[in-house]
Order: sequence, then structure tokens, then C-alpha cells
Amino acid sequence: MVSEYNMKKIAAEHATKYVQAGMKVGLGTGSTAYYAILKIGEMVRDGLSIQAVATSEASEKLAVEQGIPLIPMREVDRLDLTIDGADELDDQLRLIKGGGGALLREKITAFHSERLVIVADDTKAVTQLGAFPLPVEIVPFAYEWTIQSLTQLGCTVQIRHKPDEGFYVTDNGNYIADCRFQEIPNPEELSSRIGCLPGVVEHGLFIGMADQAIIGCQDGTVRILHSGNSAAKNPFDS
Repeated sequence: MVSEYNMKKIAAEHATKYVQAGMKVGLGTGSTAYYAILKIGEMVRDGLSIQAVATSEASEKLAVEQGIPLIPMREVDRLDLTIDGADELDDQLRLIKGGGGALLREKITAFHSERLVIVADDTKAVTQLGAFPLPVEIVPFAYEWTIQSLTQLGCTVQIRHKPDEGFYVTDNGNYIADCRFQEIPNPEELSSRIGCLPGVVEHGLFIGMADQAIIGCQDGTVRILHSGNSAAKNPFDS
């Protein structure tokens, strides 16, 4: 059996095999996407020519350190591929994202990508979403009212804090409300209801966006899920 650390690394490095010369690539945020960025940096130093955009200031900093060429988003119409992580995913590739606080930029980047590949360790794969608190990015103005509205959807809400520093503030200057539902039997309906609330900027339910998930398993292999709700072997493993 391999550690959670290694499961993340295995999944991330498999995903980078889809990165090809000349691509415009979206770089995700989080502990698993981190390993993808490291591997892509290694590939660039070995001669791979790509351009990339980052979904957070942390990922941008790491990409610069790794020598990955970054371009402003205003100069890109569409990305060929984005590799990103997830806090939870089900077998229909519905996701909860935002544990790292970058859900708004991640969703914008995913929406403008031809292909979104999710990388995760096996602990993130669930039969039903909801055990992980759903992050919702909200504006600071009247945030108490927004929390009130979210609570009425049947969850308990906690504003994310940084240790000894007050409220966590996103790269966009907003707050994160972590909503504990315990279970989300109908993610599509909840997505619609949260999206209608004034004060909500974006939420961490990613539905119908992921094309593929590469899941690192405890035995050192990867499990592949496709958006058509089917599992398949990674073609690069054959």
C-alpha cells in the first residue's frame, strides 16, 4: 500500500502525460495539483514548449519557480487542457472544490478549457457528495445576511479563518463560507439554489465540467473515470 502523498503524486504525474507541445494549459490549485505543476516544470526544463495560466497566486508562484511560461488570461481564448484537484468526486464526476480557496478562479478556468482532467487520491472518491464542507465564496458586504440565506438551505455555515489572522480572504478579496450539509443527494438542485442567492460570488459544486478523473489508488495503480460515467484504463498504461 502507498501513502496518501504517493497516491496524489501518482495521479498527478499520470495526468501530465496528456500535456503536449504547443498546448495552452490551466494549472490547478491544491495539494494534488501541486505535483502536476512540479512534473510539468520538469517537462518544460527538458524541452517541452507550452504556455500556461494559473488558478491562484500560489500556483502562479510555483509555476514561476518551476520555469513554466505563464501568459495573461486576456491573451487566451480557450485552454487546451486544465489539470486540477478535487476535495470530493462521485462516479458521475460531480465535484466539490474550493478547499484551497481558489474555487472561483478554478471554475472560470475550467469553463474556458477544452478538457478538464481531475487528479485525486482514492480517499476523495465518494458515492455521494457532502461529507466535505461545501465552500462558497461570498462578498464581504452584509456577509451575515448571506450566511443566513445559506443556512436556510439546510446546512451549518462557518466563515473560514486563518489562524490568528481573522477571516480568510481569497485572491479576489472575498470570504469563504464552508457549508456543512453532511450529504448532498441532489447536487444539481443545490447548485442552482446557491447560485441564486445575493451575496454569493461562486460555489464549489462543479457539475458537468470534468471530462476525466485520474484517481491514485493504494496499490500504486490509477483508476480512470470518464464523464460518460464509465471507468477505463489509462491509455498511457498499456
